[in-house]
Amino acid sequence: MNVSLILIILLIGVFATLLVGNKLASKVALFFGLVSAVASFMLLNHYNAGVNINFISPWISKPAVSFALTADGLSLVMLLLTTILTPIIIFSSFGNQYQNSKSFYALVLFMSFAMVGTFLASDGLVYYIFWELALVPIYFIALIWGNGNADERKKAVVKFFIYTLAGSLFMLVAFVYLYQKAGSFLIQDLYALNLSSSEQFWIFLAFFLAYAIKIPLIPFHTWQSNVYQKAPTVGTMLLSGIMLKMGLYSVIRWQLPLAPVTAHEYKYLLIGIGLVGVVYGSIVALKQRDLKKLLAYSSLAHVGLIASGTYALNLDGFRGAVLQMIAHGFVVVGLFFVAEIISRRYETRVISEMGGIRAQAPKFTSLFLILVLASVALPTTFNFIGEFTVLYSLSTVNIWFAVVGGTTIILGAYYMLKMFQHVMLGETNSKVFTDVTASETISLLIIVGVLFFFGMYPKPINDLITPALEQILLLTQRY
Repeated sequence: MNVSLILIILLIGVFATLLVGNKLASKVALFFGLVSAVASFMLLNHYNAGVNINFISPWISKPAVSFALTADGLSLVMLLLTTILTPIIIFSSFGNQYQNSKSFYALVLFMSFAMVGTFLASDGLVYYIFWELALVPIYFIALIWGNGNADERKKAVVKFFIYTLAGSLFMLVAFVYLYQKAGSFLIQDLYALNLSSSEQFWIFLAFFLAYAIKIPLIPFHTWQSNVYQKAPTVGTMLLSGIMLKMGLYSVIRWQLPLAPVTAHEYKYLLIGIGLVGVVYGSIVALKQRDLKKLLAYSSLAHVGLIASGTYALNLDGFRGAVLQMIAHGFVVVGLFFVAEIISRRYETRVISEMGGIRAQAPKFTSLFLILVLASVALPTTFNFIGEFTVLYSLSTVNIWFAVVGGTTIILGAYYMLKMFQHVMLGETNSKVFTDVTASETISLLIIVGVLFFFGMYPKPINDLITPALEQILLLTQRY
């Protein structure tokens, strides 16, 4: 058994979902999503037992390309994030009706397939192919099944597609250059290159453009809020919960080990860019009237802090960033699902048109409050572990970085609790709000359970990711 099994399961799921027709599409997609999650845990058990689960096979002779998939602790934890969140996202969509649902759910599985491939690929060209493939399904998901005016939706989605594709082309040029130097796209061969400081600068910049757009970092974020707002909630969950982690993961896996000299030379600037995103995202979130837009800018602030942790270039920064990636993935999916539940009942996302829900839906209120408190990094929640570790790593670089980064907790608590107050509290709304259904409760309870369990016991993830991060850290110290 090797990691290619996950890709095979998801790809079979894509075709099976298309073939069964619209009536059964959602259930078939959920089945294959669950199978991929079970297979991921089986692979984790094999990995912990010392079994080789990597896969490599010659693919193209000229240029020399191998279909190479490698699973270490870092890629495995991202695999688990993807394969656990995918069925949760699919299950959460059962309260909605989609035209041509077989195509919709097939695209969701195909996007999961592409993201899994990105996290596992250890050949540069294969990695790039999976990276670009992930754009295709989200483009159609947002364009065809998105919200609002069709022309505005098309404008936002096309901008996102062109913007991210253009940034990725710089990364492709970098891979071609590296191939000419190494004669291979395999990551081990690229790591072994002895690049000059000038070469490293241009390689670093090419990767940075691709990753800064995908994450996104300031000032490459202009596509984010509109796409998050226009996409259906399933698309927004995939983007915020998993897809943006492709960029953060790739910074650690590809960018920093290949150009360590540049990373250290511009470390303070790179941390600063991430922290600007923290402050900017938080301030803009304070002014939002649309619930999905508020959550989009909140996400921008959180990923800015994660990016700062990766560029701190120490083990705590790497570890905190990965922990926060996982925590953010679960909490942001939960929050966008909450926004979807409210939208289903009230048919609005405008915060001022809500209020008084607590009196009608006590279970929903309790679950929503837990997600809000997790988002602001309340101790005993998973987000606290990640944010605290990142802030500690920043303090070892410069205490003022930690002070500025800490504003994400202060400002986040203000705008998230203020939002909760306006959405949930106050006098009973004239509109009827039924409490959460059984399926909605299951989705939210799974997310809340993960956030509490790893908030109190993060050791399994720490133990899994630390050896891989230590190896990558050694590579970043070659300067």
